[in-house]
Amino acid sequence: MKRFMATLSRSKSKDPPPARLLDLAAQLCQDLQSSSPSLEKLVAALMGCRHKMYFLTNIHVVRAFVSVHLRQGQHDTACRLLENCKAEEKDELVQLWHEIHYRKVMEKLQVDCLTPVQKFRCRKRNPPPLSLCPEGLQTRGYSDEVRRQLRSFAAEVTANPDKKQREELAKDMNLQPTQVYNWFANYRRRQKS
Repeated sequence: MKRFMATLSRSKSKDPPPARLLDLAAQLCQDLQSSSPSLEKLVAALMGCRHKMYFLTNIHVVRAFVSVHLRQGQHDTACRLLENCKAEEKDELVQLWHEIHYRKVMEKLQVDCLTPVQKFRCRKRNPPPLSLCPEGLQTRGYSDEVRRQLRSFAAEVTANPDKKQREELAKDMNLQPTQVYNWFANYRRRQKS
């Protein structure tokens, strides 16, 4: 830690700082994850550095920043940090985004954990920004074309296809037979209600 702080203060004028400094910061963030006071000291030093955005290209540093801000109850600051960071691991950043909002809801409700339904609602109310999901949120649903074809088959042929029909539909639409089976089971269930 002392070596890193000394190297950081020596490289304040260098633009950009040496790559080994970023590696050392990432390693320290990983090592100090369980030591709250030391991690807070490291994050404070990095936050005060003029090259803060350079360090926010590493997922371990980002995770440390978010962790410290969450411990301090600074949810909005942690969210802004995620919106502006340049780390490549977008899936992890989205997960951190959700964790921030889970913590916010848990503090509001004064509970230790959320139910899956509460987490689902929290994710729906607080979708990640475009900076974390440039191609938009990935949904697990089928494309409009696939749904149209399946609905058409259910209306014109049968809502309860046999195994051979399901396999043919799956092959035509580039799906697994179990996906087609489940779609029709859900379709029939929706029709009853």
